[in-house]
Amino acid sequence: MPEYPDIMVYIESLQRLVRGQAVACIRIAHPFVLRTVEPSLAALHGRVLRDLERMGKRIVFAFDEDYFLVLHLMISGRLQWIAQGRKIPGKGWLAAFDFQNGTLLLTEFSSQKRASLHLVHGREALQAFDRGGLDVMTATVAEFQAALQKENHTLKRALTDPHLFSGIGNAYSDEILHRAQLSPFLLTRNLSNQQIARLAEASKAVFTEWVERLRAEAGEAFPSRVTAFHEAMAVHGRFGKPCPVCGTAVQRVRYANSEMNYCLRCQTENRLLADRALSRLLKDDWPRTLEELEERKR
Repeated sequence: MPEYPDIMVYIESLQRLVRGQAVACIRIAHPFVLRTVEPSLAALHGRVLRDLERMGKRIVFAFDEDYFLVLHLMISGRLQWIAQGRKIPGKGWLAAFDFQNGTLLLTEFSSQKRASLHLVHGREALQAFDRGGLDVMTATVAEFQAALQKENHTLKRALTDPHLFSGIGNAYSDEILHRAQLSPFLLTRNLSNQQIARLAEASKAVFTEWVERLRAEAGEAFPSRVTAFHEAMAVHGRFGKPCPVCGTAVQRVRYANSEMNYCLRCQTENRLLADRALSRLLKDDWPRTLEELEERKR
């Protein structure tokens, strides 16, 4: 799922391309993507796009007279820019936003269509989509601590809760926790002030670094490679590969349709976190430390 860095780079590109332009037409290829009936999308035809905003993991298109189109890309939704004169693909897109200089396509190459569009009128209606999560980029350490310890959860769960923090998902929570050298299973109310300050600093540093990295990767072009998996990431999606800090093989905990990645030496004091499926199968044979894991491999 696109997270803060991806959303910000999308918004920056769209601001260069279409801010201040009137949308000629919005075409919906699959009706399920539009989740509202009133106002009608026809209300946007000919209306000027004044700005683009981020609301959590959503992109908000702000039009004249307080009309707002709210886009949530979910897991597989992506944006594609088709410059004027280029052919629009015959399939794979859900919605098309036609501007004078080109067309913005919403695509979702997945059997499960989850991306969504909502059109609302007025700031009050827009606020219904705000989950209330803290923006870590502008928060003080005290504000970060208050959000983090509002409820007692594991760090992984707290960071990815949109009611607590804005724009953090599975991928970047792994990177933030690795940068802060903290176990994803630590409970938020057990953290020291020093650990909380380290986590707050790591959140800003990871987001800043990845916005700059993705911005440089796209250059002047529209972002075309939006993914949760990058070779330059420290741990996320890198199970079995060496940690860039200590060289230890990255480990994982699998759950539902996802997985969490971490480094034993940097984050969990050489303790291997229990993977639900494997630990249930192995029970008492589950290795507890890096040394036990290496011994089992031998």
